[in-house]
Amino acid sequence: MKKVLSRVRSLQLGGPWRWLLPLLLVCLFLAVLLWLPWQAREMESNERQEQLIADTLWVEQAVRFELTRNEDGFTTLVGDLTAASLEPAALKARMDQMRKNSHELLRLSWLDADGHALLMSGPDTPGALSEPSRNAAELARKTGRARYSEPYVASESLMDYHLPVLRQGKLKGMLVATYSLKVLLDEAVPWWFAQDNAISLLTNDDTVVAQRAAAGPGRGVYTHKRELDLPGANLRLATDSVKGAPRLLPNLLVGSVIALALGLLASLVALWRHIARRLAAEGALRQQMAFRTAMENSMVTGLRARDLEGRVTYVNPAFCQLVGLPPEELVGQAPPMPYWAPEAMAEYQQRLAGVLAGNVTPQFETIFQRSDGERIPVLIFEAPLVDSEGRQTGWMGSILDISERKRAEELNRQQQEKLQAGSRLATMGEIASMLAHELNQPLAAISSYTTGAANLIARAAADGTPVDPALLLPALEKAGVQAQRAGQIIRSVHQFVKKREPERQQLAIAQVIDGIGTLIELQARQYFVAIRTAIAPGLPEVSADRVMLEQVLLNLTRNAIEAMQQVAPERRVLLIEATLVDGQVCVAVIDRGHGISDEVAGRLFSPFFSTKAEGMGMGLSICRTAVEFHGGTLTCRANPVGGTIFSFSLPGHIKNNGDKHVAHRGRRGGHP
Repeated sequence: MKKVLSRVRSLQLGGPWRWLLPLLLVCLFLAVLLWLPWQAREMESNERQEQLIADTLWVEQAVRFELTRNEDGFTTLVGDLTAASLEPAALKARMDQMRKNSHELLRLSWLDADGHALLMSGPDTPGALSEPSRNAAELARKTGRARYSEPYVASESLMDYHLPVLRQGKLKGMLVATYSLKVLLDEAVPWWFAQDNAISLLTNDDTVVAQRAAAGPGRGVYTHKRELDLPGANLRLATDSVKGAPRLLPNLLVGSVIALALGLLASLVALWRHIARRLAAEGALRQQMAFRTAMENSMVTGLRARDLEGRVTYVNPAFCQLVGLPPEELVGQAPPMPYWAPEAMAEYQQRLAGVLAGNVTPQFETIFQRSDGERIPVLIFEAPLVDSEGRQTGWMGSILDISERKRAEELNRQQQEKLQAGSRLATMGEIASMLAHELNQPLAAISSYTTGAANLIARAAADGTPVDPALLLPALEKAGVQAQRAGQIIRSVHQFVKKREPERQQLAIAQVIDGIGTLIELQARQYFVAIRTAIAPGLPEVSADRVMLEQVLLNLTRNAIEAMQQVAPERRVLLIEATLVDGQVCVAVIDRGHGISDEVAGRLFSPFFSTKAEGMGMGLSICRTAVEFHGGTLTCRANPVGGTIFSFSLPGHIKNNGDKHVAHRGRRGGHP
């Protein structure tokens, strides 16, 4: 800022360049002295050319008006002929009157449909029409519209106008009007225009077919051509002024006086305005610099500029506050920077090398280290720094402290985990009664086997005979099997409901489905639903958290089982299907229940939306969150045979041991 202000002060009138203004004024005076007369002559020349164009347009309109007036008369005459309201004598009188009123009409002819003359007004016509006139007549017959012929030369330059006579859509004859182009120019062009210009009618190849030059030929200085735009005829109206270019000497004297007066006045005004502008510019610059400084100091986003070698050239107060360092320790600093965290030094060096090579990442997240050692997660936006001439001088970065956002994301993750744990507990609460019934069977069996073994031992003790181990071993083995069964049920429930951090591992979908098979069967028995599984062979393993996948499958199967409460017993079949689609493992839970309406399907995965009276509306939302956590997608579609298909896909990882899982098992019923 100080450098800019000092430069502004050096431009004041007290500087060494104060003699430059009078010198520039003298040079300007000489330039204007030479330029103004030439410019005045050019302006006069342009005015003459513009006046010529305007007059030519006026003449063109006059010619068009004369032709249009005649065309209207011909149309009226043909209308009377079509109505058969004119006798030959009356028609001849009308035609003679039209020729008398329009001197450019050399001849009017009434022809029948075969082109034979029925009536004529004017000098006798030759035995046959000229070739241009025949062409125009043929086009008029084909189109049913009036046409002009191209100009042709007989005793003079002529042009025919062919107007077909139609009655009930059929050609009954032709009205032919022959124009004298020379007379047309004489009648349409006023005398005052002809005194200053030579007027000509030209064809496409610039052949003169008619001309009026009362004051002699034009000089070729001011010329203009204009198309007449006649249907069938290509005629141009050309004008050539008899005036020459304006002379320079009179304009030179006038221009010199004007230039001298203007130069003196401009010199005084320029001196006064120069001082005013300099003072205003200096004040405006101070205000702009103060505004820019205040704006930079009030920003909460850190700004950092680096040159093409990675050296820091600018930082704003927000950046200094972010890293806990003053500007003096940052500006001019070359990599490595004092705010780089030691554990991320390799990442910084790699990213800096990419920036210096021109491969900048527009947006990325990293970690900065404050001067007190605290780590701060930041979001950086990087863009090229371009000067006023369009050259890149470095890189400009905007740095945002995203600590609060990271804390919010972590809090949201914890809330999701709590919701998932709560969902699992709610699920286990629903199947608690079924779980008690399922545990009652192995416990009762254990009690029976141990009671039988005790009775054998008691009987042997009463008889005084030793106990035969062969009699006790089967009962004890069966009791052990039932104990393991009960323990497995308890462990499955414990693993499902306990709170823990997500832990990814390589899992086979078949093993995940088998792991919660007991819990699914407990729900299915309550509603007499048969369970079927179809797992494609050779499925790759997926990298996932077992408990989260089990929760997804348990929620989806529970919804499917409950959806089939009101259908016929033979339709209560639940199919769990696993296939490989485009390198991803796709798992589908298929029911044959009442299905889902389109209105409900649009809000199905929304939090707190439920179709159950006692539902919280979080089950499917949690399922989708869990699937997306693993990089997959959860979708819903209608089952073609009735019911609903919920499916989710997960990225597969090829297994090294070549294991294959094939399962087609069921307890009753068929494929849904």
